[in-house]
Amino acid sequence: MMSHRITLHLAMGIVLCLLSASCAEQPKAGLNQQKLIITGASTIAPLVSELGKRFEKQHPGTRIDVHTGGSARGLTDASQGLSNIGMVSEALTPEEQKGMQVFLIGRDGISIIVHADNPLDKIVKNQVVAVYTGKIKNWKDLGGKDSPITIVHKAEGRSTLTLFLHYFGIDNKAVKADVVIGDDQQGIKTVAGNPFSIGYVSIGSTEQSIKQGVKVKLLILDGVKATTANVENGSFPWKRPLNLVTKGQPAGLTKQFIDFAQAKENYDLVRKENFVPAKS
Repeated sequence: MMSHRITLHLAMGIVLCLLSASCAEQPKAGLNQQKLIITGASTIAPLVSELGKRFEKQHPGTRIDVHTGGSARGLTDASQGLSNIGMVSEALTPEEQKGMQVFLIGRDGISIIVHADNPLDKIVKNQVVAVYTGKIKNWKDLGGKDSPITIVHKAEGRSTLTLFLHYFGIDNKAVKADVVIGDDQQGIKTVAGNPFSIGYVSIGSTEQSIKQGVKVKLLILDGVKATTANVENGSFPWKRPLNLVTKGQPAGLTKQFIDFAQAKENYDLVRKENFVPAKS
């Protein structure tokens, strides 16, 4: 009987120990760990993730968690204290800037993409408007093959959507979308998977994908090649800032990371992602 009681007590003790947070073994590196949560624009996320990895190596005991969800999420999370830093891939309006601090970490362009096998190489503003509003529905009307155009459009809350509508002067209600996507990678994969589709995404993200063998191409827009080099020299017209935002002035680890993200010694990471450094 005694041995059964001891066994029972031991079993209960093990269960209680497993349920207790104090009993769980914690990794030594985590005892003094500091963490930053950064959320927002999917365009900026790969760059911030790379910056985070380098920062963690140089600052043992820190952790940088990066989550996407769009620029609207980045701004909302930072303003509501749900994240330490928001990622916003567009300029903030005067209303959005109230109570917020904005830190430029790079610049990017946006342009029209099609499948790599599409014979079309260039497009102009009025053609884009005609395609997205359903006035041009077939590629043959743009000098391509006789096939319906599949229109890939961005979802609400994405800065690229806002910038697209503003640049081309289109009301979102007038857009005849066939596919609605979230982040740039979704857009690139969708166009790569459909030879008769058209979309609009980050130039930097597209150049990265092309390097990796993804079958898409950037169209010349209004006579200017859609390249990071042309974003940098100012000749490409459709561009945007890549920002980190905080509620009020940052301090402590948050300020450390933002200073790090803007530092010239990390411009190599900005260029690696095919973006233009902030002070270039």
